[in-house]
Amino acid sequence: MSDHPTAPASAQEAAPERGPAPASESVAESAEVRRFWEGLGLPGLVDVHTHFMPERVLRKVWAYFDALGPLTGGVEWPITYRQEESERARLLREFGVRAFTAMLYPHKPGMARWLNGWAVDFARRTPDCLHTATLFPEPDAEAQVREAVEAGARVFKAHVQVGAYDPADPLLDGAWGVLAEAGVPVVVHCGSGPAPGKHTGPEPIARVLARHPRLRLIVAHLGMPEYEDFLDLAARYEEVRLDTTMAFTDFTERMVPFPRRALPRLADLGDRILLGTDFPNIPYPYVHQLHALERLGLGQAWLRAVCHDNGARLFGLGASGESSAS
Repeated sequence: MSDHPTAPASAQEAAPERGPAPASESVAESAEVRRFWEGLGLPGLVDVHTHFMPERVLRKVWAYFDALGPLTGGVEWPITYRQEESERARLLREFGVRAFTAMLYPHKPGMARWLNGWAVDFARRTPDCLHTATLFPEPDAEAQVREAVEAGARVFKAHVQVGAYDPADPLLDGAWGVLAEAGVPVVVHCGSGPAPGKHTGPEPIARVLARHPRLRLIVAHLGMPEYEDFLDLAARYEEVRLDTTMAFTDFTERMVPFPRRALPRLADLGDRILLGTDFPNIPYPYVHQLHALERLGLGQAWLRAVCHDNGARLFGLGASGESSAS
């Protein structure tokens, strides 16, 4: 949800970077997050939807939200964690997040390769971040994706809303094929929230799955607002998963509430629901996402699977958070 192109220059200038939270505030928040997962008997959290990207790009992202850009739905959206990169990574570790991602995405041709180059370096210096890459429909998309997989990418991000492209574009067909063959998951923002795009909604990505049924697709934000349509896709394709990013929070429930009639389906798909938060680009504390999941009343086994075990299994995490293959 917290994704978009660049902001007007005036808005960029009006988006000062926030310093670290007061030590007492940070410690209290970390303790609350840890109490949550310790109470479930977990070794920590696995968060498949967090944003790290080149700092000048991220500042433009924040400025876009400050300016109430159209892709945010025009909703006031204060960024809670506007710290610099190392402080944000440190905070996730304090929360007990064993593995997280660097969800980065292009909005024009030629940008994906540059972002993927940055992501290689970020993964090297941030071992608890799952090496993340991205893609865009351009003539060498398949080659770029293959290069990223060979460089060690463990998860991809595709953003249909911001990129304003059809995921079934023939320029991407080879790229999807590479990812399906390699078994590398792809987190895809393809729902129409918070603002619809020309190619958002379930139909375009369903065309991709029809051609690549083994693609490990993770639908961001549970596909909001088309929640039930994306649950249908998950029921049809066993490699389709959904992440919880911003779903069920007070902020989102006011705009696009999850239909309570669909909760039994969410429970039944408990082995394919993954924790996502959108950290740092969220307008509330991190722990609120966890409490929002807890108050669904789907039970501790469901929470354990969603908040840790499903992600740990998907990415082959060992007891320390490292890949079991390493």
